[in-house]
Amino acid sequence: MGRVGDALVDALRKQAPSLNIDTYAVNYKATKLQLHGGDGANDVISHIKSTVSSCPDTKIVLGGYSQGASVIDIVAGVPVGGIPWGSSLPPEYVKNVVAVATFGNVATRTNQALPTTSALLGAKAIDLCNPADPICHAGPGNEWSGHTEGYVPGYTNQAASFVAAKLLAGISQHMPGYGNAPGYGNAPGYGPTTPYGPDSMYAPLPGSGSATALPGPQPGYPAEVPSYPSQLPTTSPTTVAPSSPSPGTGLV
Repeated sequence: MGRVGDALVDALRKQAPSLNIDTYAVNYKATKLQLHGGDGANDVISHIKSTVSSCPDTKIVLGGYSQGASVIDIVAGVPVGGIPWGSSLPPEYVKNVVAVATFGNVATRTNQALPTTSALLGAKAIDLCNPADPICHAGPGNEWSGHTEGYVPGYTNQAASFVAAKLLAGISQHMPGYGNAPGYGNAPGYGPTTPYGPDSMYAPLPGSGSATALPGPQPGYPAEVPSYPSQLPTTSPTTVAPSSPSPGTGLV
């Protein structure tokens, strides 16, 4: 699932050790122009349908970083650039999705962040943008390292707190003995150039020291926001077997 996705899952397992958490890596090609985002959205929806069909009580968390965040935008009914690249999640499956976490989302740059624009999933979503990330932040002070190195561990820990609270709150309504859901914890400290206030959903650059370089190929983004073609990509849904037949929590 990549460095950011793995860090989110690791933090979530530590914050909610009582939960059985399975993961699924979305199948799509990450290219510079995001031409295959619709394929990714179709794969997400197909996996949700198959999981709910075999285990109706599964609680699902959607997460995405960079182009993965754009895939989740499509699923949530907020397509990149307003172009309908793929299908959004059918309403009957929304109840199974308890939380959404996106990082470095290009939609945030144009004020289309999920928490404020998605009618389907906005109330369940947290969208985190490093204010030094040129992909999601349009202001001054951007550096490419803000996108590639600026989300682990500060933002992933913050998102895990948000997700754990949503998951445990939902479980405690049906199963006694879980106690109160944890709070969101402290957000990363704000740097001197951060234009966001304490109540903002856009967290500041964590003061966690130097980050290790992102392994493998770097995300295929130019320094500027990519342009989007007028023609839609050809997409087709992929049927994926559920990762686990037993009730539990799924992370896509």
